[in-house]
This record gives sequence, structure tokens and C-alpha cells, in this order.
Amino acid sequence: MRIIRGFKEAESLLSRKVISGGYAISAAFRNRLMEMYGTGDPEQVVKQIVDDVRKNGDKALIDYTLKIDNINLSEIAVSRREINEARYEIDRDLYKALEVAAGQIRAFHVDQKNALFGGIKNMGQGTIARPLDRVGVYAPGGTASYPSTVLMTAIPAKVAGVKQVILATPPGKDGKVPAVTLAAAYIAEVDHVFCMGGSQAIGALAYGTQSVPAVDKICGPGNIFVMLAKKMVYGTVDIDGLQGPSEVLIIADIKAKAKLLAAEILAQAEHDTLASSILITDSPSLANAVEREVEAQMQELNRCKIASESLANNGIIIIVDSMDEAIELSNLYAPEHLCLDMVNAEEYLDKITNAGCIFYGYAPTVAMGDYVAGPSHALPTSGTARFASPLNISDFIKYTNLVNVTREELEKYGPVAMTIAEAEGLQAHSRTIHVRLTES
Repeated sequence: MRIIRGFKEAESLLSRKVISGGYAISAAFRNRLMEMYGTGDPEQVVKQIVDDVRKNGDKALIDYTLKIDNINLSEIAVSRREINEARYEIDRDLYKALEVAAGQIRAFHVDQKNALFGGIKNMGQGTIARPLDRVGVYAPGGTASYPSTVLMTAIPAKVAGVKQVILATPPGKDGKVPAVTLAAAYIAEVDHVFCMGGSQAIGALAYGTQSVPAVDKICGPGNIFVMLAKKMVYGTVDIDGLQGPSEVLIIADIKAKAKLLAAEILAQAEHDTLASSILITDSPSLANAVEREVEAQMQELNRCKIASESLANNGIIIIVDSMDEAIELSNLYAPEHLCLDMVNAEEYLDKITNAGCIFYGYAPTVAMGDYVAGPSHALPTSGTARFASPLNISDFIKYTNLVNVTREELEKYGPVAMTIAEAEGLQAHSRTIHVRLTES
């Protein structure tokens, strides 16, 4: 990990404006794209795939699963029986853990729903709040399975009152959706599961196929192809955001323990080689201790190679003069995850303006938020916490305005509207009010 000393150098390093779709790819990967699709540009590849799915539906989904994953699917839809029985195929303790996590997530979002929307009903004069009809959630897969992502995206949608939640997730090496993913879908009360991944899955959710119904919104993380596809179909459907690589920023004082900080840094670094792990402290001795501890702990990881490359690319320790400087740098960076491992962390919460999720208290660790704390772990990345929010109940609600014009309002405010309409040169607008006033 690099060690940076001083606010000015760190300020330059952490200042970022996001360029959507800004994933870098290796020369080898670019060459592979060229061989498979005739172009090395990921955006052009995604356009080809999404257009093909839009035109050819299920056939395109099956073709791309064979071409990309080397799996010959016979069925895209996962049967209800397979979903129901998956809970008996996984370890019982794991299933219980998923149920506990689901209970935490559901309870949090029920409270949020009641606080924000009063139970999703008429919000008073002038507005009706209604849940979306159909939402697609995407859970990454292929080499691994992520049941937590299913819970963290599908449960908020269900609590919001979405009528149909559809899960798209890639097949495993055996050509099937992993049982643990299906068990999570069962617990989250997902309505339909489809065995499909990548940009082809996003295209299917957006436009529909013979088997896959088109949705109103697509949520969930994914690789560069998923992100670019979400960007491409936005406008046809809504999306939750363009999530980039995972990131953590930790602010720690002299009282923090190097062993715990190193563990937190490595937990983020093991995600993938593009993940970012940043520590800001006002203690030079702590910075040096954490650097040594990271090197020692890394050797014990089964994903040591990934973590090592991640920290070599995006691992930074910053030494500043004060906690106020640390907070200022954090707000500039707008991290996905912000951990406050410091005395009296609560005193600084009001000063933090940009962060996806803030962890503080006895154990400020991201893993608790990833699985069991309750709020969704689908968070804004790449600095978008400056303007974006975590996935929550409001993502699944749409509003309809109500305008009930009484005779008194027409007489009182009609002439005002007419004056403005005439100033804009819209004679017919003014006339609609005039004729109603005269007819009255």
C-alpha cells in the first residue's frame, strides 16, 4: 500500500469526477473481445448483445450463454419446484443464517416504508404514491454465488409492494443456478427466477423475451457488461445506478488497532483487483503498523493474489494532521463504505456529507452491513455518493400528482395562469381557462 503524507497531496489524489462506464480492461481481454465479437470496445459488444436479445429473445439468451459461458441451456426459467426445494439442498445453518439476515433486512425496510410513506397510501392533498408493477433484480454469479445480493435487492422491493420481482442470475459451472441463490430467492419471496447473466440478461429484463417478462426497473450489481447494459437500456426502464468496483475508506485515530484495520482493508481488497481500500489517520505510528499488519495477514487469505493486486493498484494510507482534515478528504472522495474507527465517532456524523454507508460504534466493519445489519448493501460507488443514495424503499415507488381544481380556485388563480400563458405566447393555454371562466 502506498503511504501519502499531507492533506494537499491526498486532496489531489482523492478528488474524482465519475466517467460512467470507465472500467479499464486488459489488452488480452480486449483481444478476446475482438475475436468473439469483431470489436475490442466493450460498449460496442454490449450494444450487439442487447440488440440481438431485443430482436431474437430466448434464442439469443441461449446462444450467448453457450458462447460466453460454454453452457448449453435447455430452459431459461427456473421452475417453482426447483426454487422451493433448494432450501433443503444447502447446509441447514446456512439457511438459518439467510433467514436471520432476511428478517433484519425486512424489518429495517418496513420501518423505512412506514416512516417515509405512511404505508404507501395517499400522501395527502395532491400526490398518490404507488409501488412499481414489476422489478428485475440481478445477482452476479458464474464463478461464485451471492445470496446476500438477492436478499438486499428483492426484499426492499417486496416490502415496497412491488407486484412481481424477477431474479436474473448466471448459471454455475453445472449449468444450473446455485441452490444457495435459489434458497435466498425463496426466502425473499421472489416471483420468478431466470438462469441468465451478463448484458444479455439486462437486455431481456428491459425488453422482454418469449419467456422473460419486461420489467419497469432493474437493480443490482454486476461486471462491466452488466453496468454498460444498464446504462444502455436506461430510459426504456429505470435503473438503480451504475455501480463500479467496491471501495472502503477508513478514518482511524491513535486508539484504533492495527490488526482490526488491516482485516477491514483486506476484506475490501479480496473483492476484486479493481477494489479500493483507503485508510486516513492522524497517527504516523498507526499507519506504519497497519502497513505491516496488512502484509502479514494477506498471506493467510485464499484470495491472496487478488487482494495483493488490488492493494498494489488502489491501496492507500494517508497521514493527515487532524480528524477534520480526514473528514474533509472523505467528503471529497464520497466513498461507498466509510468506517469511523475513532473515539467519539458520533460527534463527526453531522460533518459527513458524502458516503454510501457509514459504519461506527463498537465494531465498524463493512461485513455487518454486507449481510445482517438491515439496510441494503446496494450502495453508490465511484464518488456518486455525492448525489446518489443506497437502494431503499423509495427506489420502488412512483408518484402521481393529483390536481382537483375547485370553482373558487379557478376564479382566484385562473387569471394568474392566463397572464403567464399569454407571456409565453401560448394563446390556446390561456383560452382553455378563459372559456371555463366565462362558461361558469
